[in-house]
Amino acid sequence: MSDTPSAGGRAPAPDSPARAGDLLVRIGAIVFLVGAVAATVAPLFLGLRPLPSIAYAVCMLMGVGFVIAAAGVLRSIAQERRQARSLT
Repeated sequence: MSDTPSAGGRAPAPDSPARAGDLLVRIGAIVFLVGAVAATVAPLFLGLRPLPSIAYAVCMLMGVGFVIAAAGVLRSIAQERRQARSLT
């Protein structure tokens, strides 16, 4: 684990496992970026007019990545709530 603070400004304990949704958030960000590059950057550099159908299909990855990342955030929230309930 790194020594940088995690979300909320807290530093994780050195031996604590990663939060439940961290992997989903990272995967969602990567999928979103692939879709964003396909939607905005690639057409500019490739000079494609009109865009081929596959480019529109890959653009949909932006929404899919957002949903995956949101699922990771919700999973982290659920885990923190369970931990908070177990402490009380």
